[in-house]
Amino acid sequence: MSTVQHRIVPQHVAIIMDGNGRWANARGLPRTFGHRKGVETVRETVKAAGEAGISFLTLFAFSSENWRRPEAEVNELFGLLKAFIRRDLADLHRAGVRIRVIGDRLNLRDDIRSLLLEAEETTVKNTAMTLVIAFNYGSRDEIARAAARLAVEVQAGRLDPSQIDAQKLNDFLDTAGIPDPDLVIRTSGEERLSNFLLWQAAYAELMFVPDFWPDFTPALFDSVLERYAARDRRFGGLSAKAVAVGS
Repeated sequence: MSTVQHRIVPQHVAIIMDGNGRWANARGLPRTFGHRKGVETVRETVKAAGEAGISFLTLFAFSSENWRRPEAEVNELFGLLKAFIRRDLADLHRAGVRIRVIGDRLNLRDDIRSLLLEAEETTVKNTAMTLVIAFNYGSRDEIARAAARLAVEVQAGRLDPSQIDAQKLNDFLDTAGIPDPDLVIRTSGEERLSNFLLWQAAYAELMFVPDFWPDFTPALFDSVLERYAARDRRFGGLSAKAVAVGS
């Protein structure tokens, strides 16, 4: 990956890892082969993000809608998560990577829930990079759970309704303490957010690449970061060029 020092690097990159099944189907392979190849791509991407100087990397690993898939495929995805954490946790910890997990954990199996907690607790003091795993995650569900928690605070008299604003709601989201993504990438050619970080991505740059997730190489990641660096981010204000012309 390019390490050009003057290039603008996003602090937080979020990725919708899409296309594992179609990658496998295109090769006449079972969908499970695509998911396994996708895990290899995760390893490469985490390493590449660290080398690029990215501070936060969020990966959409399992959505709250993925429960609709065949039970065998869901079990395969769960198994791959367990294998990834068991195999890679020590390496991530040595590299100074902190793991955060977002999503609803109430309906997860006990073994999965305890494994996610172990990964978080083991790496809680690491500061090199934060890897955010969105597992059993859906943005609308996240916002609804945050609103319910706010309602509990109001009902208990610990919070006045007049104190609720965008920042207060933000503090009750799964991503509290994590900066909003600067860049959201989706692979496979689909051009939608699919209930991913809808609140947090309000001002994110969106990049849609045609390649399936297993083909998302470090070189392709680097090219997306180059495109990001060329974007003119205004956040509702004037661009730097417009200011220069008007001054």
